[in-house]
Amino acid sequence: MAPSNFGYSLREAGSHFFRNLGTSLGAVITIFLSLFIIGLFIMGSALVNSVIGTVEQQVTINAFISDDATDEQIEAFRDKLESWENVSSVDFKTKEDALADYTGNISNNAEATLAALDGENPLPRSFVIEMNDPSQVQSTAERIKEDPDFREIVDDEDPDVDDVDGDVNASVLYGQEEVGRLFQVTTYIRIAAVVLVGLLTFIAFIFINNTIRLSITARRREIGIMRLVGASNSFIRGPFITEGVMQSILGALLAIGALELIRNFGIPAIQNAVSFISFALPIEMYLMTYAALVIVGIVIGLFGSAIAMGRYLKV
Repeated sequence: MAPSNFGYSLREAGSHFFRNLGTSLGAVITIFLSLFIIGLFIMGSALVNSVIGTVEQQVTINAFISDDATDEQIEAFRDKLESWENVSSVDFKTKEDALADYTGNISNNAEATLAALDGENPLPRSFVIEMNDPSQVQSTAERIKEDPDFREIVDDEDPDVDDVDGDVNASVLYGQEEVGRLFQVTTYIRIAAVVLVGLLTFIAFIFINNTIRLSITARRREIGIMRLVGASNSFIRGPFITEGVMQSILGALLAIGALELIRNFGIPAIQNAVSFISFALPIEMYLMTYAALVIVGIVIGLFGSAIAMGRYLKV
């Protein structure tokens, strides 16, 4: 479409839009619903990924320390752990902290348990280690067990023990089997989300393209008359492509408005109902989603109109 034809195309597109208001609104609503579903699924996928990330961040390693280890040895190994690339934080848990956590988990029998201990505290001290990349938990745990400094302070005669799934006497505890299943499930969820968003986008493109095609087909006589009077293809195509883009932008703006209502009212209501899970997403995520919807709408409007008009502009 030549720049000189832009003003004419814009005026004609506006005139066509209101002259064929029913057809135009049908196209806008189709685009709105398609883009709204895509945006809703993108936001849902982002929320699921956020929840998954929260669960993954709760994966920690417990490295148990012998009662015979000196404070200097413990502090030296802690400094060493904190220098590792994948370690984000290292907390030291005393025997008293370990006992308090244990009795807290069995609150119904806490008094009987303490009485049975007869003043003894059999639980070891430990390091609680959080990681930057929790998916690397197994390699980090193996590195700890193989570290010579850890072998000197470990609360186990055999620090190479393979039992890391719940035995309190294991050298390193992180729930290997459960963690493995967790990351397997979260990987499947992420892959499924990407595939479904791609599939929804493809379906929306076909659906919207057919709607625009029907709109243009209804005005095929108008296109034929313009060709008979000698109008060029670009001159004929301009108003129709401009109208398709207008319809797509309007549909995208309606979809963004609906998603904003969900962001401001729907998500806070869900958050209040399920307060133990965070549904917070950065505003940048929403802005990127909205920008993507506008771009997808414009692309669909351009290509949908151009493809639909192709059959009527053949020589």
